[in-house]
Amino acid sequence: MMSRKRPFEGAEPANYVAGLGRGATGFTTRSDIGPAREQTNFGKAPENYVAGRGRGATGFGFSQNAAPKKDDDEDEGGGGPDGDALGDNEEGLFDYANYDAEDEEADAIWDWVDRRMDSRRQRQREAREKEEQEKRSKQRPKIHTHFADVREDLKDVSWDEWANLPEAGDRVSRHKRQKTEGRFTPVPDSLLEQARLESQTVTQIDPRRNYGLETPGTMSTMSGTASTFTPIQDLRKIGEAKKTVLDTHLRATSDSVTGQTTVDTKGYLTDLSHIRTSTDAEVGDRKKAEMLMENITTTNPSHAPGWIARARLLESAGKLAQARKVIADGCKYCPRSAEVWLEAARLNPDPTVAKALLAQAVSHLPESVPLWTAAANLETDRQRKRRVYRKALEHIPNSPMLWRAAVELEEPEDARVMLKRAVECVPHNTEMWLALAKLETYENAKKVLNKARETIPTDKAIWITAAQLEEANGNESLVRKVIKKSVKTLADGGVKIDRDEWLKEAQQSEKAGYAVTCQSIVMETIGIGIEEEDRKSVWCEDADNCIASGFIQTARAIYAQATSAYPHKKSFWLRMADLERNHGTKESLEQVLTLAVKACSESEVLWLMAAKEKWLQGNIQDARRILEEASGSIQGSEQIYLAAVKLEKENDEFERARSLLQKARKNASTARVWMKSALLEREIGSTERERELLDEALQQFNKFDKLWMMRGQHSERAGRPDEARTTYQQGLAQCKNSIPLWLCLSRLEEKQPGGASKARAVLEKARLTNPKQQELWLESIHVENRAGNKKMAMTLLAKALQECSTSGKLWALAIDLENTPQKKARSVDALARCGHDPFVLVALGKLFWGQRKIEKARTWFNRSVTEPNGNPDIGDSWAWFYKFELQHGTEEHREALVKRVIVADPHHGDYWVQISKRDENARLKPDQILKKVVLLLPNVQ
Repeated sequence: MMSRKRPFEGAEPANYVAGLGRGATGFTTRSDIGPAREQTNFGKAPENYVAGRGRGATGFGFSQNAAPKKDDDEDEGGGGPDGDALGDNEEGLFDYANYDAEDEEADAIWDWVDRRMDSRRQRQREAREKEEQEKRSKQRPKIHTHFADVREDLKDVSWDEWANLPEAGDRVSRHKRQKTEGRFTPVPDSLLEQARLESQTVTQIDPRRNYGLETPGTMSTMSGTASTFTPIQDLRKIGEAKKTVLDTHLRATSDSVTGQTTVDTKGYLTDLSHIRTSTDAEVGDRKKAEMLMENITTTNPSHAPGWIARARLLESAGKLAQARKVIADGCKYCPRSAEVWLEAARLNPDPTVAKALLAQAVSHLPESVPLWTAAANLETDRQRKRRVYRKALEHIPNSPMLWRAAVELEEPEDARVMLKRAVECVPHNTEMWLALAKLETYENAKKVLNKARETIPTDKAIWITAAQLEEANGNESLVRKVIKKSVKTLADGGVKIDRDEWLKEAQQSEKAGYAVTCQSIVMETIGIGIEEEDRKSVWCEDADNCIASGFIQTARAIYAQATSAYPHKKSFWLRMADLERNHGTKESLEQVLTLAVKACSESEVLWLMAAKEKWLQGNIQDARRILEEASGSIQGSEQIYLAAVKLEKENDEFERARSLLQKARKNASTARVWMKSALLEREIGSTERERELLDEALQQFNKFDKLWMMRGQHSERAGRPDEARTTYQQGLAQCKNSIPLWLCLSRLEEKQPGGASKARAVLEKARLTNPKQQELWLESIHVENRAGNKKMAMTLLAKALQECSTSGKLWALAIDLENTPQKKARSVDALARCGHDPFVLVALGKLFWGQRKIEKARTWFNRSVTEPNGNPDIGDSWAWFYKFELQHGTEEHREALVKRVIVADPHHGDYWVQISKRDENARLKPDQILKKVVLLLPNVQ
């Protein structure tokens, strides 16, 4: 087929230059044949012309002296100027051109240009090549570089040493023997199996083979002969063989006498952890550092730190012999440097060598304390150590460190003699004086301390030691005088009295067992440098810090000084009483309370605390006496009268309690006193007297809602619901904001036949009068639940959560009433709204309890009764927790929980109040109420 020729595919016209119409210009090279531009024409190249020959260029496959081939070679592709450059011509491509003077000049110019360019970049190129060479040597170092330092040391080897070198063959053989000695090579499994097969004969026919029916060329046997074959290997026997071999090897490494292995596994692992593989870069850096250190010691041999640094560098590299040699040279060049001698002694583990070095060192530096101390530490014998220290003291008698070390090695009698000499040589060292005073008798110690005080008049430690000396000898009356005189003397001598430092001295005295000295220091210095208005807060803070640190005597002294300075400040006495209750004895607490009621006779709290402590101790007569004194000191005190009534009632003295209440109604006529009078009559069983007291009280205190409640409950117990309703309504007219009174009326209406609707109306009116009251909403929901209106209860609950969105009781009820699949989502909402409410925490505990997640349930129950999240005063939380422990806990858990309930003494909670407010349970303990409340709780589903 003929191809159609496309436009512009024909031959270009003569003298055509591409892009000439767009302003482009051609360029000419010596390799071009013919003109490159229309206006330029050099004509035909001369014969034998070789382009670039003047610059040393040659053609491909040509030589410069060859002549072009004949025409018959051109047919073969070789040739002259028009021939193929890759043809058979082995001469230069343009070897037919002549090499003239211009070409030679051009080549010379280009050579000069090349040399010039090379010289300009020579420095950078050489630096780059050197850097690359160093990098390559670090990455792939040659073996001989690792032994450069060793080869350097060979120049010091003598001819005798060269002659004594062992033969290489012997060395290699010995080395191989040492390496292979004790080596264990496991036996291959195939060898073990082969040995087992060789030791037994198996005569059986392999059922996998068809004897006599083999095709030609296969192995066959005669009929009736036995055949032997390799059976399947027994892996169990192979394992037993391996175990036997391993046991043999372990026996070889064990002690045949004691049976204990000689391989220290822990030490072996420790040694492995200390093995450190150095990289090539680290080796190079160490070499540079060693060279630098060597230059330093060479240029400045009297520079001691240089020798020490060089020796330690060699030690870190593991070259201990070289390090010792270097530090020995350092000792020669720096004999007056104690650090160099100490380093030399350290690098020589041999005690004999180290002693010799230190002996030489002290001969150069006889007044160096570290050298003498190091020399004494090298001695293991006590007598030798004492001799070294005594020798040192002959040269350095004014060193406290040497005297201290020397005295510690002496017997008490010799130490006393030495200390007498020490205080003469070092008179301004307080430690020596105090040590001497401790070794002397009482009279001599006083003389020593007086002399020390004259020598060092500004040191408070001497005065404090003198006070401790008097306390140790029973002169407690002199302790306060000594401390008082010390503060005055030091202040007059210009010494600044820092109360914080003296407070620390008081704590140290308490720690040493000097309580009187501690109290005296606090009393004399606790108020120094504090403004009058800041004393109370600063002293309370100091006492709290001391209690937290365990310095009870110091805190007691601070409170004693505070109550002495402010005897009528009730808060200080209360703090002091708490301190004695927690850290003191019953006698100390009684003493504090006795002083407190005398100083603050108008404080009801202190009188009640004093009476309660006597009551808890079982001393009823003293408790009565204290309450009588309190009523005499505080006329008309309601709390004092009620405390006395409670004391008599708890001890079944009802007549005494009634007379006290009668006296209280005259002298302290309050609504609470009248209420307690009516309660006492109810407990006794005198209902008519109770009604009379309530009616009389309501005439005086008609705004006290509890009196209305008690009057209505009295009518309910008497079976007069109409009278009770009237009483409640009258009470609500006076106390319309009393939520408990609204609840009493609602529950009264609910108890009547068909009274759910009336109760619902009462509660609705109560919510209108008292909006956003969670107790009213809860009671409305409970009314609907008891009436069987579950749907209405859920509707009221939704409204209640909108009005009281942060009510923990409502959210807890929502979790309990929700279906099981939705309880988790409701719990998340409750935690988001009121996550720290104890009722919500109890609800979560019950949720996990129902899901049998015991530990989680226990955690949430514990949080509900533990502050700061929970509230230990809510009895219902304790009851749920105890019921959970009854089902899933141990006896230890239950006993611990009961103890916590007794300490917490809760008083609130819906179920708790139902038990605690009953007349027959009025005198029950918290643990007894707890066990009754558990019976009221519903089961967890």
